[in-house]
Amino acid sequence: MIQAILDKARPVRLVVFDVDGVLTNGALILGEKGEEYKVFHVHDGLGLVMLREAGLNIAVISARSTPIVAERMAALGIDYVYQGQSDKRTVITELMQKLNVSKDETAFVGDDLVDLPAMSRAGLAVAVANARPLVREKADWVTEHAGGQGAVREVCELILEAQGKLEAACQHYVSN
Repeated sequence: MIQAILDKARPVRLVVFDVDGVLTNGALILGEKGEEYKVFHVHDGLGLVMLREAGLNIAVISARSTPIVAERMAALGIDYVYQGQSDKRTVITELMQKLNVSKDETAFVGDDLVDLPAMSRAGLAVAVANARPLVREKADWVTEHAGGQGAVREVCELILEAQGKLEAACQHYVSN
């Protein structure tokens, strides 16, 4: 990995993710009666658990609001879930103040234009591989995998590697 990106990831204590297009592939699956379904990748889920167990704060900020996101994040032990938030910059700023973390200690992962204001507040701005061109251009780093297809796991492992915590996080599973 590029040393500059590892250097930006080293101080991170708060990692914030968009949902649709980052934790999912961005597809909205609607049922006959208005039910909404989303597909989450299990590799991404374990990456989030590994980050949480390593002591990092994790948040999601989504412009959309759906019970399935709240359920999935609760199952993963994610404490900071903000849905129905079109002004992601304000939300991330308030969360940073609440957790007493600086810009350099914050990472944001996004895929679309609505994520750009929050990305600008983070010391490490990440775009998933299938993000819109302008989002990829503004990012410090672009994942190899697409949103909903392992991109979140890449981000989690990047941060853990930069902080010297990846081997221990993996060993936890190998030794059990």
